[in-house]
Amino acid sequence: MNNIIECINLTKSYQDGDSCFNILNKISFELKTGEIAAIIGKSGSGKTTLLHLLAGLDNPTSGSVLFNGKLFTSMSSNKMATFRNTKLGFIYQFHHLLLDFNVIENVAIPLLINNKSKKESEEISYEILKKVNLEEKIKKYPCELSGGERQRVAIARALVNKPVLIIADEPTGHLDQYNTKIILNLIFQLNADFNTSFLIVTHDPFLIKKISVLFKIKNGQLFSYKN
Repeated sequence: MNNIIECINLTKSYQDGDSCFNILNKISFELKTGEIAAIIGKSGSGKTTLLHLLAGLDNPTSGSVLFNGKLFTSMSSNKMATFRNTKLGFIYQFHHLLLDFNVIENVAIPLLINNKSKKESEEISYEILKKVNLEEKIKKYPCELSGGERQRVAIARALVNKPVLIIADEPTGHLDQYNTKIILNLIFQLNADFNTSFLIVTHDPFLIKKISVLFKIKNGQLFSYKN
């Protein structure tokens, strides 16, 4: 099984006056194609920083990030933007839906950015919304949906370009256990259907119990972790 993403000796430091602080210190990590992995750790331990580096949203102080064996540093800023829109999907703790757009319009946004027609974008979006059991809600607006439904719309939007990797930062942080179970089952189903890799940062004990590949950040280092 190939690695979808890999980092080598990844370090992120911040300067504060004469002092230098390592948030991440020579982290080496790999995620295999089709794998679901979770990263845990205390608030402020560097989990989100690591996600930003792995997604090319920030640059490391030193070390390398490779996607399918290709160095991020070899990509121009335009190529990196295209890469994020077509190869990666993002899910956050807050859904970040556009309140003035209905469900299908929100999901279609990445396709429209990718220069697909409105008709084709909405056809593709509808098929993805069926996967998350929201085909009856396509004309609803975010304010008319429950918290769990809004997060499922966010997942559909993350999936609409059929990315090979979805990066999720506390995707169930605002959800009750009932909706957390729905989201987790959805992640497993989408992984089975599309062989999509998932990298999830979470504090949620329910998710942690259900995901078999776990890592923990502590003191700037990343360790394999077992329940």
